[in-house]
Amino acid sequence: MQNRWLILFVLFLARTAMAFQFQSVGALSPLLIDSLALSLVEVGLLIGLYLGPGIIVGMLGGAVAAWFGDKRTVIASLLLMILGSVMIAYAAGLTGLIAGRIVSGIGGVVINVVMTKLVIDWFAGASMATAMSLFISSWPLGIAASLLILPTLAGVGGLGAAWLASTAISVVALALFLLVYQAPPGAVVRVRGLKSVALPMRPLVLSSVTWGIFNTGIAMVFGFGPLVLTGRGLSATDASSITSLYMLTLTLATLFGGWIGDRLGGRDGLVLGCLVVSAILFPALIYAPVGLLPLLFGITGVLAGLIAGPIAALPSLFLAPEARAFGMGIYFSIYYGLMMAAPPIAGALAEGLGEISVAFGLGSGMMVVTLIGLLWFRQVVASAAAEQIKM
Repeated sequence: MQNRWLILFVLFLARTAMAFQFQSVGALSPLLIDSLALSLVEVGLLIGLYLGPGIIVGMLGGAVAAWFGDKRTVIASLLLMILGSVMIAYAAGLTGLIAGRIVSGIGGVVINVVMTKLVIDWFAGASMATAMSLFISSWPLGIAASLLILPTLAGVGGLGAAWLASTAISVVALALFLLVYQAPPGAVVRVRGLKSVALPMRPLVLSSVTWGIFNTGIAMVFGFGPLVLTGRGLSATDASSITSLYMLTLTLATLFGGWIGDRLGGRDGLVLGCLVVSAILFPALIYAPVGLLPLLFGITGVLAGLIAGPIAALPSLFLAPEARAFGMGIYFSIYYGLMMAAPPIAGALAEGLGEISVAFGLGSGMMVVTLIGLLWFRQVVASAAAEQIKM
């Protein structure tokens, strides 16, 4: 039997490539504004467009993979990521950038949906929490790497060198997936029909909105952090380095997410506490002395990472096995819709008010909304459980 941890590494790398590619616009935003005369609204649009196709593709991704096959779907998606990256590298203006982001985004959102299923195929039962926590941590790691690497490369070799790096990591991910990945024994990798199942829509929507709003709050930091910090007088490289610290500490803390989720169960005290402190720290990122920024960014990243696992695990509390494929498709569609809408809204508000730091203010509000959503979700699930007991 093939080493499942090697399989997980390959899936981890592919999702890291997706995150690296997603964050490329945010990491290079100061240079894009200078070289292509983009507005803050256009930068926000480009950030959101990568996940925008997920509104539709997220719902269809599981069905497509079921018909086309898991491995072939992932291969096709990685090829779309490579194609979109090449289109961006040769784009002469906003239209070309939009086209490239949509193409690469379609590939990215599909591998995110399908690879989550592949991790479950390989690790269902033993080590599931550990494997999923490692897999989820690929997202902040890829974003942090993008923030650290791309501005430096662009400073040395221009935007072309940065786009080349974004393309190269996807090529490496594709090559390793082709060489290494195979389905575990007994896994269902392709079916010829879809079964209609009833879905618990209230907890499904609430869990998806809660997870989506939480992630949009995080996106305010890594999407607009470089611009906020350059506005305070830091160089583009220093601004990206400090912002990447947020993602690096978030990555390390996320590794404990599954462990925390398994032990907290329905006890949300730590999660709620982290959300409250995060909401307080977001404004501090705007006004704190520059010397304290690395520490504050690191602490805020740890808080987000510690609670990512428990929030991401909410669907496991109510989705029956036969409902998971289509249910998670709807879940991701809502999530991607929120992730697409938030950056351009933040960019428009920042441009209208003439203050880019408004993005961090929105991040604070999103932590509060996440807290409310989590409490509401728990109430709905508890009410449903009480109704079942009465029956």
